[in-house]
Amino acid sequence: MVTRLSNYFLRTLREDPSDAEVTSHRLLVRAGYIRRQAPGVFAWLPIGLRVKNKIEQIIREEMAAAGAHEVHFPALLPREPYEITNRWTEYGDALFRLHDRKGADYLLAPTHEEAFTLLVKDLYGSYKDLPLSIFQIQDKYRDEARPRAGLLRGREFTMKDAYSFDYTDAGLDASYQAQRDAYERIFQRLGLEYVIVKADAGAMGGSRSEEFLHPTPVGEDTFVRSDHGYAANVEAFTTVVPEALPIEGLPEAVVRDTPDTPTIQTLVDVANAQAPRDGEPWTAADTLKNVVLALTHLDGTRELVIVGLPGDRDVDLKRAEVAFAPAEVEAATAEDFAKHPGLVKGYIGPGDQRGLVLGENGSTGIRYVLDPRVVDGTSWITGANVEGKHVFGLVAGRDFTADGVVETAAVREGDEAPDGSGPVHLARGMEIGHVFQLGRKYAEALGLKVLDENGKLVTVTMGSYGIGVTRALAIIAEGNNDEKGLIWPENVAPFDAYVIATGRDQAVFEAADGVAQALEGAGYDVLYDNRPKVSPGVKFGDAELIGVPKIVIVGRGVADGVVELWDRRSGERTEVPIAEVVERLQAQRTI
Repeated sequence: MVTRLSNYFLRTLREDPSDAEVTSHRLLVRAGYIRRQAPGVFAWLPIGLRVKNKIEQIIREEMAAAGAHEVHFPALLPREPYEITNRWTEYGDALFRLHDRKGADYLLAPTHEEAFTLLVKDLYGSYKDLPLSIFQIQDKYRDEARPRAGLLRGREFTMKDAYSFDYTDAGLDASYQAQRDAYERIFQRLGLEYVIVKADAGAMGGSRSEEFLHPTPVGEDTFVRSDHGYAANVEAFTTVVPEALPIEGLPEAVVRDTPDTPTIQTLVDVANAQAPRDGEPWTAADTLKNVVLALTHLDGTRELVIVGLPGDRDVDLKRAEVAFAPAEVEAATAEDFAKHPGLVKGYIGPGDQRGLVLGENGSTGIRYVLDPRVVDGTSWITGANVEGKHVFGLVAGRDFTADGVVETAAVREGDEAPDGSGPVHLARGMEIGHVFQLGRKYAEALGLKVLDENGKLVTVTMGSYGIGVTRALAIIAEGNNDEKGLIWPENVAPFDAYVIATGRDQAVFEAADGVAQALEGAGYDVLYDNRPKVSPGVKFGDAELIGVPKIVIVGRGVADGVVELWDRRSGERTEVPIAEVVERLQAQRTI
C-alpha cells in the first residue's frame, strides 16, 4: 500500500534542535525519525522505525545464517541472578535499580548474560543439546552520567545480543568464529566501514575480546593500528617491554637541590643546568614521574596508588580503569595529599636516603606500581620526597622496587605494536559491535552444567556477541548525508522510492498517483507526497531532508508524458517517459 504524506504521521523541522551535538542527532530529529523524551531517551516515529526494522532484519538474516535462534527476554529483571554474579554491585551507578510494591529489588537490564544462562540451564542438561546459539533484539538501559550525541550514547538503546553455549573450548572457538564472521557480513551489508580491534572485556569478564569499531571523527574511542595488521583499542594495547639492563658498575644515586621544579619541564631545565651529561641533554624521558591516583573500590573504600612512569608519558585514565578494575579511578585530590604528609607534591619518588619508601611494605604503606618501560637497570631522575630535591641516577632493581607493573600510560603515535608489525597510528572510532569469549564465568556462577560423553557433569563455556542497533543506525546517518539532509543507502532507506506531485494541476496528481501505484505494484515501498497545498520548494526540501535516495518528480512534464528521476546520492536528475519509470528504477537498483 502506498504511503501518502498527506495523512502520514510525520512532521519535519526547519531548525536544528538546540541540544544536537552531531550531524546524525540533528538530522534524525529534524527529519522526523526520533523525538527526545528525556536526556538520552528517544521516541521512535513511524519513519524511524522503518529504518530500524530494516537494520534489524539484516541482523536477523545473518544470525539465522550463523545458526542462531531468536528469543526475547524482558527488560525488567530480578536482582538475585545479578547478585550471584556480583554485577549488581560491579555495575555501580550505571545500573537502573527499582523495587516493586513488596520491596523486591529489580533492575532494567544493561545486558542479559544471567537471563540467557538461566534459560539454558532450565532447559538443557546434556552435551547432545550443544552447541547452541540464541539471540535477541532488545532495549537495554544504562544510567549514563552524560548521555550525548543523540543515539550514539543514550540511556535507552536497542541492542542485538547473542550467546553461544558449548561444553568444550574447541566448540567455543568455532561458535565465536561463526558469530565473528556473521558480524563482518552484517556490517558489510549495512555499508559500515569497520576495524576489528583487540579489546578489554571490562565488566563482562572472559578471555578473548574484540571490538568492531567504525572509524569516525565523532567516535568516543581511541584505537591504534599498524600498517601491517595489528589493531587494538587503547585500553587493550600492551607495551613492548625493553630488555633489562646490567646494574653492575652504575654510579651511586645522588640527591641534588632542585628548587622550584614541580613540573617535568622545570626539572629537565635544572638538570641540564646543574648536571649536564656528555653527548646529549637530559629530556623528560630520563625522568621518573610518580602520579598519585585514588581508587574507589566496590565497597566504597578509597585507596591511593602511585604509578611510576617515564616523565614524557601521561597517565590515561581509561587505561588506568582497566588496570585497576573494577575500582573507579581518578587523580588524587588535595584532601588525599593532606592525609599523607609524606607525599610531597611535585617531588615524589620511590625512595630516598631518609628511608621514606613507597610501596605496600614501605614506610608510606601506599601501593607503588611501575610502567612496563621501567625495567631493572634503567637509571632515572626522580623526586627525593623532599621539597626542592630530586635524586639523580636512581636505578630500578637496585635502589627501588615496586608492587607490580601496570599499563596506564597513554599510547602515542609511533609506539611499537606488540606483535612486531611496526609503529602504530592513532585514530578515533565508535564501537558498533563486540564479541567476547566469556568462558565459564557466568555458567560457573549460576550452575550451568551438562553431562558429557562419559556421563560427567562439566561446566558450559559461553560466548557473548553484541551489536548496537540504534547506534549503527545513527552511524549510518552520520556518514550518509549532505548539507540538505539525509541520504540513506538503499537497503536501509525507509522507502524505496519517493514520489512528489508538484503544482496544483489535477492531471499532475493523477499522474503521480499512477506512478506511485505502478511502483508499488512492482514491489517498491513508496512514500508519495500528495499534499495539495504545499509548495514545490517545501516538498523538495522535505524530500532532501528525509533522505530516500530515489525520488520521482511529477510536474509540468506530465503534459509531454515525462517525469524527472532524481538520484539523491549522485545529485543527477533525468527526464524519463512516465511509462519507463519502473523499468529505469529497477535498472538502477543495487539491492
